[in-house]
Amino acid sequence: MLPTRHRMRTSAQFSDTVRSGARSGRRNVVVSVRSTTEQASRVGFIVSKAVGNAVVRNKVKRRLRELAAVTVREHPAGLDVVVRALPAAAAAGWDELGRDYHDALHAALRKAR
Repeated sequence: MLPTRHRMRTSAQFSDTVRSGARSGRRNVVVSVRSTTEQASRVGFIVSKAVGNAVVRNKVKRRLRELAAVTVREHPAGLDVVVRALPAAAAAGWDELGRDYHDALHAALRKAR
C-alpha cells in the first residue's frame, strides 16, 4: 500500500504537476514529473472513464498504486509524480503495465533534469 505521506491529495497538486511537469508517455500510461520543496515524494493517479467501467478503473488504479508503492522510496526527495492511465491499460497485464510505468517514469525524470 502507498503510505499517506506519498499520496497526492489536492487538485492543485495534480494540475500543477500535469501543467508544468516533464511528461513522458507509453502505450498504457503517461507520467508527469515535477520537483517540489516537499520532503517526501508524492504520487497521484488519473484513471478516466475512457479506461472502462468502475471495476476496470479500480483494477488499473490498484495495479498502478502497487507499482508506485514499490518504487516511491527510490524517487528523489521532493518529487511529484502523476500517472495517467490510457484506455489500453485496461487490457494490459502486470508485466506490460509495470514496464510502461517504469520506462515512462525514467524518461520523464531524464526530461526533468
